Amino acid sequence: MIREHCGIFGISGNPNAVKNTYLGLYALQHRGEESAGIASAYNNEINVYKGLGLVADVFDIQKTYKISGASAIGHVRYSTTGNTTLSNAQPIIAHYKDQTFAAAHNGNIVNAGVLKKRLIKEGIKFETTSDSEVFLKLLIKNLKYGFEEAIKKSANIIKGAFSIIILTNKGKIAAIKDCNGFRPLCLGKTEKNYIFASETCALDINGARLVKELDPGEILIVNKNKIKSVKNKKRKKSFCIFEYIYFARPDSIIFDKTVYNVRKKFGEKLAAESSAKADMVIPLPDSGNYAALGYSQATDIPFELAMIKNQYIGRTFIQPEQIMREIGIKIKLNPAKEILKNKEIAIVDDSLVRGSTIKMTTKILRKAGVKKIHLKIASPAHKYPCPYGIDFSDKKELFAANKTIDEMKEFFKIDSIAYLSIAGLLEATGIKEPENFFCKACFDGIYPVKFDIGAGNNSCV
Repeated sequence: MIREHCGIFGISGNPNAVKNTYLGLYALQHRGEESAGIASAYNNEINVYKGLGLVADVFDIQKTYKISGASAIGHVRYSTTGNTTLSNAQPIIAHYKDQTFAAAHNGNIVNAGVLKKRLIKEGIKFETTSDSEVFLKLLIKNLKYGFEEAIKKSANIIKGAFSIIILTNKGKIAAIKDCNGFRPLCLGKTEKNYIFASETCALDINGARLVKELDPGEILIVNKNKIKSVKNKKRKKSFCIFEYIYFARPDSIIFDKTVYNVRKKFGEKLAAESSAKADMVIPLPDSGNYAALGYSQATDIPFELAMIKNQYIGRTFIQPEQIMREIGIKIKLNPAKEILKNKEIAIVDDSLVRGSTIKMTTKILRKAGVKKIHLKIASPAHKYPCPYGIDFSDKKELFAANKTIDEMKEFFKIDSIAYLSIAGLLEATGIKEPENFFCKACFDGIYPVKFDIGAGNNSCV
């Protein structure tokens, strides 16, 4: 399993802004389980409430619903950069004269280390180890040019993947997307309010309709429910295709397509490229459910939920250490032995990154008496690290980068393994000209934003 970036939310001009933000974060919980936070603007001040853990654990719902503020932003986090500490929980706060700013960030700034060193030399102090604070300090530094221009200048200096929401103590909200559009950020609207969120599921829970997905390099500023679009620099679109594969909730809509349907298409395409003789198709729950359903329908092989998931454990992908992932898998999955005994199965998962879950799962299945196992992966082989905010930054951790197909079969003790091709993946999205739309660097090693961590030479291509 894999860890992801974060989820962000913002709402302007609503007396129940904190309540709406709480609900929005609840809908985005799958994007990060390490910390949660809400910042609200009230009486020319920003109040921040945050803590380590899940949304339901961090916030007392009765007290949260009583917090005042007509504008608020929120964040759920897992750490791509910076340690899991309360100081790194977001939103992050900064002050400038009589102004206060809060920021919630999703993604990874690849030149944060270089910029931080420069800012420290200029006498600017940092309170966290998070790359998100780098942007906020740049914003403060550039405020002499005015709020709007400060955002533009700061966004043009930082490189990498970022969707950021800024809240001012006056209740103004700015939403910013990087010049390549790596990370999702959508605009929604109720009858009276504008809402920003990482995914449309956070709009749905608040009764908002989707207006649009922000364009690469776009900046939207909402003040007293009036919205202004500021076009910034834009580069080649590089939307992270892993949102469709794994990260986004299946009921979310991304680029006019429901994630549920796209994942089914991945399964259908996988079946067309690599069908197998089997008695049943089994998903690795829950991440493989939709691709497995598509695979089953395309092959007419019965779909069975024969691996039972314990619903009271989080996603093993989001566990920080390997030993915790393995313990989580043991607790998480249990086979329905009578259904599986002496059967040939095709087990479908959305991706195979480190191999821990599959290794434990195939071991469990063999003990349950399964005769043959055909492993079907509804995405291409992960062979390259991701510097843009997904937790596979070391090539040594990537299973497919270090083993041949035969070695994989031996390692997992399975009869066959097949991946969806890159061409098949792109075609299944239904996006026109997908080669010019998605970042797929983790599959092909073609990085849309150059990075050289050693030299700090980072620039948009």
